[in-house]
Parts: sequence; C-alpha cells; structure tokens
Amino acid sequence: MAGAVFFLGHALRCTVRRALPSCSPACFLGAGYSKMAEVTAENGYNHITRVLFCGFYWSASQKYTREYLQNYPFIQIDEVALDDVPDVIDKYHICVVKNRRMDSKVIAKAVQMKLIMQFGVGLEGVDIDAATRHKIKVARIPGSVTGNSASCAEMAIYLMLGLLRKQKEMDVAVKQKNLGEPTGDTLLGKTVLILGFGAIGVDLAKRLRSFGVKILAIKRRWTSDSLPAGVSNAQSDGFDGLIDKKGGPENMYEFASEADIVVTCLTLTTESAGIVDEKFLSHMRKGSLLVNVARGGLLEYNSVLHHLESGNLGGLGIDVAWTEPFDPDDPILKFPNVLITPHVAGVTEHSYRTMAKVVGDCALQLHAGKPFSGIEIVN
Repeated sequence: MAGAVFFLGHALRCTVRRALPSCSPACFLGAGYSKMAEVTAENGYNHITRVLFCGFYWSASQKYTREYLQNYPFIQIDEVALDDVPDVIDKYHICVVKNRRMDSKVIAKAVQMKLIMQFGVGLEGVDIDAATRHKIKVARIPGSVTGNSASCAEMAIYLMLGLLRKQKEMDVAVKQKNLGEPTGDTLLGKTVLILGFGAIGVDLAKRLRSFGVKILAIKRRWTSDSLPAGVSNAQSDGFDGLIDKKGGPENMYEFASEADIVVTCLTLTTESAGIVDEKFLSHMRKGSLLVNVARGGLLEYNSVLHHLESGNLGGLGIDVAWTEPFDPDDPILKFPNVLITPHVAGVTEHSYRTMAKVVGDCALQLHAGKPFSGIEIVN
C-alpha cells in the first residue's frame, strides 16, 4: 500500500512546495524496490507515497530526505504550512513531526495515517494515547545510532566553553581592539552534573572525560532496560567508568550544590517540565553555569531570569528556548553571560543525513508493505 511521509513545523510563506517524479514507477533505483515497482506497474497500480514536510524550519531535514529519495519516483515530496496541516493530513500515511503539536483533533483527521514519527527523539508534542486509539504507531529515531546524541553532546561542550571563556566579552574585546581580555576559565578541574543520563548524557560524559572534570549524573533508573539504544548490557558496566557519582531524582538537589556546571539532557514530560525551578537553582553554587541542549520547557523562565539578575547563576547557555523562535528582544539575552544558539545541537551533516535515511526507509517500507525498522516505537 502506498504511504506518505508528513513533516511538521512552523508556518512560513507558502502553502505547498512539491517535487514530482519525472519518470514511471518502473524506472526508479534501489535494491529490493525495483522489482516491487515492476510488479506495481504490471498490476496497473499507480500508488504514490507522498512525503510532506510541514513548515520550513530545520530545512536540512527535508533537503536530505529529498536527496535520499530522489531515485524513487513513487515518492512525492511536499511541504505545507503549519496552519494548513489539519486541512491536508487526511491524505498522508506517515507523519514526521518537528515542533508541530499533534493533538487529538488533528490526529482524528489523519484517517490514513500509519505512523507518526519524529525527526529525532522528542515526542512531547504528540498525543500518544490519541494515536493509539486511532491505531497509529508513534516512534522516535534513537539518537545513539544516528549521531544525533553525539552532535548534541558536542554542542553542550561548545556552550560550556563559550561561557567559561566569556564569548560575548571576547567579541567586545575584538571590536574594541583589546588584547588579553577577558580572563576566562577552563573545564579542567570542574564538577559537571548531567541531569538525565540517556543517549545524550552518555555521549557527553564520554567526551567530558578528556577535559579532566568530575562527572555527576542523575537518572531515574540505573537499570539495563533503561539504557540508550545501541548500548549493550556489557557496555553498561562502563557507566561507572564514565561517571564519578550517580544518583536518582532524590539526589538532584544535593548534586546541584556540588556542581560547577549543570547540563540538562532530560526528555520533556509532564514530570520533568520546569524541573530547573527556583528550588533547584537555589541549590546550585553561586556563580555556577547552566546549559540546556534538551528542551526549553525543562527550565522555569522566571526563576532563571531571577537568578541571572541576582548573580547567583554565573552563566546560561541554551540551544532550546521557552518559545521558539526565541524573541531576540527577550530580557534574558541582555546579559553578557548568556549564550543562545537556534536549536541546532542535533543539526549536523552526519546526524541529519542518517536520520533522513531512516525516514526515507520508513516510507519505502510502508510502500512495500514491510515492517518498519530503524525506529523506536513507543506505543
């Protein structure tokens, strides 16, 4: 049965952008699918699997998926504006969400939908219960096997170093032709708390080891069944070699008081939303740094602003924000010890091309009536 892939995001200028195949179903390439195309043509079926990206942010996702599928003319690629999603979602079979919320009303209109998936791991915007009621599978792409978690870990280190070396002040010094200013600091000898020890947390710990830091980690369950995809039971024994001290949610405030830098790597859920609040920030050391490469909703905005104003928080580095796109006039950005990047932690050539392949393969698998692979189904 033919399927379609649907990418969701913010609305911009146009309603639909479309790339149509220029040849018949029998002319496409690819091992395992050319024979299927011949059978389709012989039987007189002209099913087209349409790939629909909603919104135009994170444009490399649709670009690389389009490139991966360019030799498969039974795949049609469209892009749609955010506000138009409810009007067209009934035409598609796979929905790949970016930051588009998929509530029960939208899902109810997805009468042909077979799979809702993320171009990455975050599924907080998807009503999984509603999807389950409508017999729609919901899935993420495991970050540990695509390079996404490694990319996010590198961004966390980038933000840490930027704060320690006072990036904004260095920019001013260059413009003012000053030399030898400002005086920064090093990661060497610091204590780093990783809040959430999933795929990103593990990759971050691996990379931090060479900087000579002490690593603390908080994880809800330190069991083999909660390991990131791609980490075997035998490898889990190496966790103790990666970290110096591990704890659960009950240790969160204790560990915060010991850390020079806190990095949030948690999945956003109803339980974790606003977890970095007034109480947590009050337990952090005066002058310590906070880095967030997970989801903006993990940080309670007013509390973060208050602790920046008081000087208790020594610096903030975020790749994700409370509202996106982030307001360039937001008061938080006025501080010289705040760095923000435009939600690009996972946006690297390696991770995006790997995830584009997973998405493309899911479309091909649906078209061929084969089981999905390369994804983690959560319902």
